[in-house]
Amino acid sequence: MAGTAQKAAAARLRALHEAGVLILPNAWDVGSAAMIALAGAQAIATTSGGIAWSLGRSDGQHLTRAEMIERVRQIAAAITIPVTADIEGGYGPGPEDVAMTVEAVIGAGAVGVNIEDSRAPGGPLFNPAEQAERIQAARAAAASADLPELFINARTDVFLYGIGIPETRLDHALARSDTYAHAGVDGLFVPGLTDLQAITELAGASPLPVNVMAGPGAPPVSELAAAGVRRVSIGTALTQAAYALTKRTATELLTTGSYTELEQTLDFATINSMFTR
Repeated sequence: MAGTAQKAAAARLRALHEAGVLILPNAWDVGSAAMIALAGAQAIATTSGGIAWSLGRSDGQHLTRAEMIERVRQIAAAITIPVTADIEGGYGPGPEDVAMTVEAVIGAGAVGVNIEDSRAPGGPLFNPAEQAERIQAARAAAASADLPELFINARTDVFLYGIGIPETRLDHALARSDTYAHAGVDGLFVPGLTDLQAITELAGASPLPVNVMAGPGAPPVSELAAAGVRRVSIGTALTQAAYALTKRTATELLTTGSYTELEQTLDFATINSMFTR
């Protein structure tokens, strides 16, 4: 059951969605979460893809519930800011699967979740009524765990997986937003949508605060905020950047014996001080 500190963290996460834009660089382990917190983040969002890679799996619902929960537990125990967990599709198709996952992730210390409406990478999607039942199960599980304040961010993959013809996708996403809002979610996450005009239309018409996935090629945060977006995350991009730096540094060392890629690293003492508990 959720305690006082977890309830306070949940209230803080909710408050961060009430004004302005919440920026969430995504963490995949304790070290990345600690560095994101050190950079000044107000909350931490996990990336299921990054966690999967760190465990030697490909992205796309290939983790087990237990593996994801354990990583969320490690991150939540190591930092003092709110944690919202990417629980992919809920680790099972039925509402009871989603409920079990939500109960477990609350037990691990998270105060928010992302839950997808895709059955598998690339689709198909759960139909809106099916996903609404899964969302309702998540909300009921949060109440049962004494954390009704859990922030549930409903991810729709209409744009990410190109569901339907392009001209219908915005209306499709809006219809799902209405259905999901009535089912009890708190936010709408629409990865794959980067067109600023469409984002503006969605943010203006959705009954839910809109979260988009940004990165190279997407509008800057300032423009997303002006369009009405309330939350920006970057998915696996930070993990990719860390892995790319690792590859560049290793390549330089192995081919030239030099260390220029290491010149901008954090010093040992700063990093080590983050893990004294």
